[in-house]
Amino acid sequence: MPSAPPEQLVFRALADPTRRDILLKLRGHDMTIAEVADGFDMTRAAVKKHLTMLSDGGLIEVQARGRERINRLNPAALSPLRDWLSIFDEFWEDKLAALKTAVEKDTKT
Repeated sequence: MPSAPPEQLVFRALADPTRRDILLKLRGHDMTIAEVADGFDMTRAAVKKHLTMLSDGGLIEVQARGRERINRLNPAALSPLRDWLSIFDEFWEDKLAALKTAVEKDTKT
């Protein structure tokens, strides 16, 4: 899926709760597939599929070290997601400003 926009690949990778849990595990340190699979009730092959989706989204980097594949979190890949979500900051700022105005007006009466 290399032709998809970066934020679409990130959203697709983050859509599954297992993949989000894997990212949480990887935030502490780099892990092999076996280390990632530890604690999940699924086969290593299933974990590998999740890691592939995370890699496709750029959320992890995979490095070969001998026969092992080391998985490393790539937090910079969250930038497209952060950029997309920032579009809604103005919406929330406007809503909170209106709420503040309404509360202040109500307390003055």
